[in-house]
Amino acid sequence: MSLLKPSVIILTAAVGVVGSNSLLLGPIATAVAQSFVGAGASDVLLASAAYGLATAFSALTLAPQVDRIGAGRVAVLALMVLAAALVASAMATSVPLLIAAQLVAGLACGAALPSIYSLSTEVADPGREAETLGVVLSGWTIALVAGASLAGPVAEYLHWRAAFAGLGVFALIAATVLHIRLRGRGAPVDGKTTSPLVALQTPGIVPALIGVAAFMIAFYGIYTYLGWHVQGVLGQSTARTGFLTLSYGIGFGLAVPLDRVIDRLGAVRMAPVLLFTLAGVYVALALVMHSFAMLVALCFVWGLVNHMAMTLIVSQLSALAPSRRGAILGLYSATTYLCVAGGVAVFRPIVEHFGLSMAAFVSALCILPAAVQSLQRRRVSA
Repeated sequence: MSLLKPSVIILTAAVGVVGSNSLLLGPIATAVAQSFVGAGASDVLLASAAYGLATAFSALTLAPQVDRIGAGRVAVLALMVLAAALVASAMATSVPLLIAAQLVAGLACGAALPSIYSLSTEVADPGREAETLGVVLSGWTIALVAGASLAGPVAEYLHWRAAFAGLGVFALIAATVLHIRLRGRGAPVDGKTTSPLVALQTPGIVPALIGVAAFMIAFYGIYTYLGWHVQGVLGQSTARTGFLTLSYGIGFGLAVPLDRVIDRLGAVRMAPVLLFTLAGVYVALALVMHSFAMLVALCFVWGLVNHMAMTLIVSQLSALAPSRRGAILGLYSATTYLCVAGGVAVFRPIVEHFGLSMAAFVSALCILPAAVQSLQRRRVSA
């Protein structure tokens, strides 16, 4: 049976809309800053940090409602709030107002992503959960190709406000279609809300969340400052910066057929292979930061490996306890976006004082503990 069922396509598009906002500011931060007197790109990127903190808070407090009122209802409501926040971002007249709008967007996304991921496992055919989740996660390819990659040209040839406004319209469309087509799906498992503290007691969740933290800090610590590096250090235009996210997005999307390997071989066997490979990709990125062309080429590999690693992580978490899935995926999103804020804050002095090459080496070091831990689990289970 084909994976590309209407329900899976809808969920993939919804991830694309949510993910686009997560990745939008990095490539256009310089252009956004020019609209506010006395502001710099680093000031604008504080909105990304605020977004991450709000998403983490929401994932801990709102995402558990998936288990009580159902994933479908939570996803629709969250996407509607996101649409309003994106329009507010487009209308912001100062950096503080942009930060406030992104705070609201973060609250919406913190509930949206766990509910969408939960729905993807419910609509999947038996035995194809990881593969179906991989297709839904390819919505991040839409975010990278149609969102982040186009943000640069839109900001340069139209205006950065057009990028946020257009995304707000797509968020409203996604909410409407999701309500029409999936309103009967994602019913609550037992009508109860699981607290994050209870969800943390689920066997296997702590090692999985450590892997999430390593993966996300490493990624956002580099991605957030990649546009700044390419424009400020390599002298490329805002529009050409989009080639990096386009290359990454193509690699991310083309990895979808490889997700069936995770279903076939198992997450325990695949985890160390993917994580050690990912650490090697960050080392390679560090070595080619001087060349725009080589960065574009390597971003394709980065996207390919990151997709499989992300599919592996989320599928492991989704399978731990179905009755607590909303709370568990909320912990996943909370960890993710705490790491967004942490990556922006921690990597900023590294990038400013030592450059993005050193930051990429640090990203490789972030991955290694999780890679070693996964190798130990594989040996124990062998």
